[in-house]
Amino acid sequence: MSDSPLARTVAALQSRARTELAELVAFRSVADPEQFPKSECEAAAGWIVDALRADGFQDVALLDTPDGTQSVYGFLPGPQGAPTVLLYAHYDVQPPLDEAAWDSPPFTLTERDGRWYGRGAADCKGGVILHLTALRALREHGGVPVNVKVIVEGSEEQGTGGLERYAEAHPELLTADALVIGDAGNFRVGLPTATATLRGMTLVRVSVDTLAGNLHSGQFGGAAPDALAALVRILDSLRAEDGSTTVDGLAADATWEGLQYPEEEFRKDAKVLDGVGLIGGGTIADRIWARPAVTVLGIDCPPVVGATPSVQAGARALISLRVPPGTDAAEATRLLTTHLENAAPWGARVAVEQVGQGQAFRADTDSPAYASMASALREAYDGQEMQIAGMGGSIPLCNTLASLYPETEILLIGLSEPDAQIHAVNESVSPEELERLSLAEALFLQRYAAERG
Repeated sequence: MSDSPLARTVAALQSRARTELAELVAFRSVADPEQFPKSECEAAAGWIVDALRADGFQDVALLDTPDGTQSVYGFLPGPQGAPTVLLYAHYDVQPPLDEAAWDSPPFTLTERDGRWYGRGAADCKGGVILHLTALRALREHGGVPVNVKVIVEGSEEQGTGGLERYAEAHPELLTADALVIGDAGNFRVGLPTATATLRGMTLVRVSVDTLAGNLHSGQFGGAAPDALAALVRILDSLRAEDGSTTVDGLAADATWEGLQYPEEEFRKDAKVLDGVGLIGGGTIADRIWARPAVTVLGIDCPPVVGATPSVQAGARALISLRVPPGTDAAEATRLLTTHLENAAPWGARVAVEQVGQGQAFRADTDSPAYASMASALREAYDGQEMQIAGMGGSIPLCNTLASLYPETEILLIGLSEPDAQIHAVNESVSPEELERLSLAEALFLQRYAAERG
């Protein structure tokens, strides 16, 4: 990495970064009051409020968003006439899943094998620390050369759209010349990468009912319509024989022209078991960045332990559908709903409820901001050129802000490279990535200010 005075300052700040990341990770800030108390999210938001105020931010505020969560906003004024850059991250995290499956407690930041483990370490509490570190380093080298707005969301992982709706109701709040989303990641550790596309998403809950109540499987099985079996049939209809997604009316043949993802690397990153094939057709990049992908996130049915010999009267599932740029998420929701209803066997009653939705996003990689970021990443990563990749996940706020502020240049970087295992057990962050990207963001702000000055 660069040995410039700025780089040395960033390196010196890493001990503080680790301490503060540990404090943030300790909050069990899952934005789902059915699983974790709301007070944990409120405490995490309060920590960020205090950090921004201590770093000289003005107008720091907790924003009560329409979905009942809180986002944190702050403004740091720069030189007169300087451009404004909005820095984004989120403090809410995915549930830890099976805490016993973690090699260390999920809400205790633990150093192991050169990485820092903990839920949210990469996605996206590490993004909060990345932004703070970059700004602190700049203050020690002449000051922050741009106006900075920071927004830290509290419901990104839930897809409930609270911050999007708040931004639509207060469009002046998040106006900026450039927006840096700290919620993406390098293609792999050490390879500087900007994310150019995000798939959108729709999240639906499908309920199937066939009987007034459960029945004895010996007395009625064989003739009584089983709701769980009907649900299995419906879910199976969402995949072709090769495993690719099939939703009636939804195109699934787009191709990805940018950085490719070798199959052997994908198998390693995804930890696919020996002898198990991949699903879908086309290149790996086609499948994960350019085409729709359906996933059954959960099924409500009796667990194996304690199950009784019963024909099930009702069953339900939570289904996620990722949709690529060029596909309207609302239309995808309509097509998915119709498909699920039409796929019901035996006249089973099907009800589909939309739970969440977000539009896909495509960035303008020819913008001046991308040129500044490419230069910054080149220095932070020892001369390596910035790569352009897609991301199969969704950040619904991107498309909302792109619609509200069409002139804003939007860039996506972050700490969620494959080894981070975000959303899985043993999530972790690479300290080296945190240091390099903090330097890159500081360099970007300097170069973007010069470019727009």
